[in-house]
Amino acid sequence: MAIQRVKQRVEKGGHGIPDELIKKRYSQSLKNLEYIAPLCDNVMLYDNTKIFVPIYERQGEKIVLNNCNGKEYLCEISNISKTEVLVNIIKELDIDNESNVNIYLFQGLPKAQKMDLIVQKGTELGVLEFIPVITERVDVKLKGDFKKLDRLNRIVLEAAKQSKRSIIPKVLEPITFNEVLKKVEEMDLFLVPYENAENFGLKGVLKVLKEENKIDNIKNIGIIVGPEGGFEKEEIEALKEEGAYIITLGNRILRTETAGFVLASLLQYEFGDLGGNI
Repeated sequence: MAIQRVKQRVEKGGHGIPDELIKKRYSQSLKNLEYIAPLCDNVMLYDNTKIFVPIYERQGEKIVLNNCNGKEYLCEISNISKTEVLVNIIKELDIDNESNVNIYLFQGLPKAQKMDLIVQKGTELGVLEFIPVITERVDVKLKGDFKKLDRLNRIVLEAAKQSKRSIIPKVLEPITFNEVLKKVEEMDLFLVPYENAENFGLKGVLKVLKEENKIDNIKNIGIIVGPEGGFEKEEIEALKEEGAYIITLGNRILRTETAGFVLASLLQYEFGDLGGNI
């Protein structure tokens, strides 16, 4: 990876370093780390490939590890080598940085690099799964050319590390609009932000749920956001027939990459952990 980064730097006009020297420095750095780390009270390592992401933290001889599946453990280092760090688990910690609601973002395929931003910020906001959707107004070129899952999931991983998520969200394979309709009934609540909705927003939904005594039973929430061109009227009617709430996010029309952030934030505030507990 270090060699590749230097090559990229040279391509942009930066200075180069011979491969053998890079390998030598890398090996020496690992040896230095083995020597220095035990002498320090606190150690933090960062991955700065793109942004500074904390990948390791030690206080004294103990570290906290996350299994990326919702569990965190207090561990004690038993051995550090060039290729691995061996630890002994002391105890499982009562730490959970996940929201008490599961948000599933069904996103109409956007153009350019907008999906990168959507999964990055959605991860920070607590979205559990990202499901790209092929709707009627999705750009024809995108319908048969969506091959970014590996890269998108890497972006999610970096964002999850940075925001200290207890679970790594997933970006799934694109599905059709008809497949989304089948997902509506699997959710406790399904919301559709729509620019032509008439003054019925999340406040109205909350009022209905309270009147029907359902608000305390909301756990799994689905959101579907249209692509740049929005939804066809027939799609909105189909979602409504399946039980989805068609809502407005306000007087201003939001971009496709913004609408999901806004609604996810509102939901985390009302049902989740955004804004604190007091």
